[in-house]
Amino acid sequence: MNEFSIRHVEPSDYPFIISVVNDWWSGRNMADMLPKLFFVHFRPTSFVAVQGDNIVGFLIGFVSQTFRNEAYIHFSGVHPAFRKQGIGNALYEHFFETVKTAGCTVVRCLTSPVNKGSVAFHQRMGFSIMPGNKEIDGIAVAENYDGRGGDRVLFYKSLVT
Repeated sequence: MNEFSIRHVEPSDYPFIISVVNDWWSGRNMADMLPKLFFVHFRPTSFVAVQGDNIVGFLIGFVSQTFRNEAYIHFSGVHPAFRKQGIGNALYEHFFETVKTAGCTVVRCLTSPVNKGSVAFHQRMGFSIMPGNKEIDGIAVAENYDGRGGDRVLFYKSLVT
């Protein structure tokens, strides 16, 4: 495995990440879900994995302003050539430790039901799938979650052991 380090995201990371995010998702339009404001306002809980001078993964997350004991992972990704090397796991574990120190006991996130790799990854990371109002391929989903027709798999993870 190649060595990598994790650091806080910087606004200057945005141009690179936004330029590759659709490619990292096999051409799916994901860039619209990742505005620059996350790289400015959520730096304490958002991270990049770096190998040499190259960003090979990222995680954008935050502590909920409504539910102070909850944190939310908004977006994460690993360069396709660097998957299965522990980068995603390391980013998530780093996030868990960071938000625990902020008093969070729960982490939430979501994914699209078509992204079966993401569903499996989150389950391996200890997330549970929340009940939904519909099933797709045996997976509970929240139908039309964002009001634009997209179904989503909702995840929950307790940080209390």
